[in-house]
Amino acid sequence: MDFSLTDDQRNIREAVLKHCSQFSDEYWLEHDRSGEFPSDFHLSLAEAGWLGIAMPESVGGAGLGITEAAIMMQAISEAGGGMSAASAVHGPVFSLEPIELFGTEEQKQRMIPPILSGEQKMCFAVTEPNVGLDTTRLKTRAEKVAGGYRVNGEKIWITNAHVADKMMLLARTTPLEECTRKTQGLSLFFTDLNRANIEHRIIPKMGRHAVGSNMVFISDLFIPEEDRIGEEGEGFRIILKGLNPERILLGAEAIGLGKVAIDRAARYARERIVFDRPIGMNQGIQHPLAKCWAQLEAASLMLLKAANLFDKGEECGVEANAGKYLAAEAGFEACHTAMLTLGGMGYAQEYHVERYLREVLIPRTAPVSPHMILNFIAEHVLELPRSY
Repeated sequence: MDFSLTDDQRNIREAVLKHCSQFSDEYWLEHDRSGEFPSDFHLSLAEAGWLGIAMPESVGGAGLGITEAAIMMQAISEAGGGMSAASAVHGPVFSLEPIELFGTEEQKQRMIPPILSGEQKMCFAVTEPNVGLDTTRLKTRAEKVAGGYRVNGEKIWITNAHVADKMMLLARTTPLEECTRKTQGLSLFFTDLNRANIEHRIIPKMGRHAVGSNMVFISDLFIPEEDRIGEEGEGFRIILKGLNPERILLGAEAIGLGKVAIDRAARYARERIVFDRPIGMNQGIQHPLAKCWAQLEAASLMLLKAANLFDKGEECGVEANAGKYLAAEAGFEACHTAMLTLGGMGYAQEYHVERYLREVLIPRTAPVSPHMILNFIAEHVLELPRSY
């Protein structure tokens, strides 16, 4: 049992931190204010080959695992870009997994390389209004027509739909009442985001303004049959393969945010003089920061355990969910503590911790709430009755 990163993994971390240092705190603050997608940041990581870290070399990737992807995503967030930086690029890291696992060779070669190179951007369209996490009740309908499918429906909270060229879409191909199991009848597609048939509306939100969240309205969108991933009706089973990596990566990003917040707060506490002494001498400042550091380190270990299990092909649902829960809670407390450490200046944009606090609420809430994770652990670990 080894809790240390390998030399290659440490090199990945250092290389990503160095790459991201080209994009200053002011860069991210300006994009947060303007709401402009960080296209140059996205393209720089694509050109450096980082977007394909967990994809096979045969499609232009690095052939590494989710462990290395988590290390990379933590470093991206920790470098100061937070969720704005991470959400600009983490989609390709885990969202292409269904194509790699279930797509044909033709689909892999056609669909994956343009995303990894930065030539195209993608979004992941699953969530719908009034459905929440009850994915089997999705209402977006893909009806079979000559040569493919005709799709109508609505999606919500679709990251980057306003800038995407491609869309990973989950839609119902068989009405729920005609299925013997509610998980049947959903199909997965990777297709053009044709704006003649798709309207997006940006959702005004609390943070991560540089990476838009969207309502998406789909009207008579034609999807050719060759854009369906896997068997018709098996889309739910296919997307399940990407849920654990998503939880691991979101957790890693929360850890990164917590670490940059604590580092910034500790620096301020060393330099801020009140009553002729640095405030960092006071245990009322020291202890909360030290507690946050310990919690972040512990959460990081659980995430790495989950990533290691996934890369070995072993079951990791409990560990991935627990790691995401611990990381998001620790990241939130770290960002809040950093803000309190800076006092009034913690509320000022120029010190950036208020931005970290706003953004850390994303991994705390999505892609699954802390309450649903606790439900999952209670049921699958403690063998308590299912509560929902």
